[in-house]
Amino acid sequence: MVNLSPCFTRWASMILLCMLTLSPLGAYAGMSPEEVRVFNDYKSLAEAGSVSAQFRLGICYATGSGVAKDETEAARLYRLAAEQGHLDAQYNLGASFAQARGVKTDYAEAMKWFHAAALKGHADAQLWLGFGYMNGEGVAENKPEAVKWYRKAAEQGNAKAQVYLAFTYLNGQGVTKDAVEAVKWYRKAAEQGDAAGQSGLGYCYANGLGVAQDDVECAKWTRKAAENGDANSQFAVGMSYKHALGVAKDEAECVKWLHLSAGQGYARAQHALGLCYANGEGVAKDSSQAVSWWRKAAELGDADAQCIMGQSYANGLGVVQDYVQAVLWYRKAAEQGNVMAQYHLGVCYFNSAGVAQDNVHAVYWTRKAAEQGNETAQLSLGWCYYNGEGVAKDVVEAYAYFSLAGKAHALGSKHLGFIEAEISEAKIAAGKKRTIELQKEIEAKMAAKKAGK
Repeated sequence: MVNLSPCFTRWASMILLCMLTLSPLGAYAGMSPEEVRVFNDYKSLAEAGSVSAQFRLGICYATGSGVAKDETEAARLYRLAAEQGHLDAQYNLGASFAQARGVKTDYAEAMKWFHAAALKGHADAQLWLGFGYMNGEGVAENKPEAVKWYRKAAEQGNAKAQVYLAFTYLNGQGVTKDAVEAVKWYRKAAEQGDAAGQSGLGYCYANGLGVAQDDVECAKWTRKAAENGDANSQFAVGMSYKHALGVAKDEAECVKWLHLSAGQGYARAQHALGLCYANGEGVAKDSSQAVSWWRKAAELGDADAQCIMGQSYANGLGVVQDYVQAVLWYRKAAEQGNVMAQYHLGVCYFNSAGVAQDNVHAVYWTRKAAEQGNETAQLSLGWCYYNGEGVAKDVVEAYAYFSLAGKAHALGSKHLGFIEAEISEAKIAAGKKRTIELQKEIEAKMAAKKAGK
């Protein structure tokens, strides 16, 4: 979220300094005389037609400085000044429409005012205008146009714009993909102390994008972002200590950074911290603490944590065993595509654990897992086709699933041998052909999932 104008920030700092110098500390319990005096001065000037005072008066209403907070009146005053060409008023009016401050959300109106301010060189307005064109909010989507405005703001030193411009180069959005150019802009933002820029630069070093791969440089920049409070970077620093990436392995240090990230509500860190407590890595082993952190991540929608919650309830680890709860969490994860949750949910349906026995639903979820390459699910699905459980009996399909499972699962090869002893050469040939087809089908589905299709 972009804050109100930098001019206001400087002005507010001066007013605050005056208040600290002239007013007793008790004045902060309510409205200080100095705040009221400043408000009244601006009000008089605004009523006399001063455009600058109209803008300043709007800020008083927006922040509740010297007067009761009233964002509707603030927006009215911003408009009054904006329509007379006041730069910061145009920007603040755009922000009011974008963020529903004193007016209803109206992205088209927001972009109109951001455009007016951007044309005069207002960097934050240029950044907002870039957002609009990139996402098609308030204006027709136009990624090259978005890049143009990001660049204008970035060239003025706006760190957030530098980060967004770097991202467009890294991903080829509205511009030819160029990792070297991405690194250049991430570095500019990072050197200004911007956490997102530092994190992005660390990511480039981690993956050798635009620079030589370097775990040490990755750790350096990611740590800077983490120290700036970036939850994703705190998680990354924790994992670097866990896996000795650019730093010496240190499980206690890993837990420290995971705690910082998890405390900010970052689900992946909560999930990882739960694993630390479950395994006694960097902390004393504590299954109840493990479940506590997994639950937090699961409630935020983390599919892996939801699956682990299902396993915890199914096995009574850190909680009282409860198959109904296990099914609830397995289902949440399975519906997000978590392969292990899909397999376990299928098992629950097969065994009437926490849910009514239902072979059709069991096959449905087992197939979901099998189509993601899970060999145990493929083995189970092979049995379903062999025995006609939840599906029509089909030894050719059973042969294919046992063949795929047998690549990593000894029982798959064993069951394949049993089938080959029972069926004709023609059926075996059909089974081998189907195995090749099924493998291609599964690979295509896995590729489509990876591509996000």
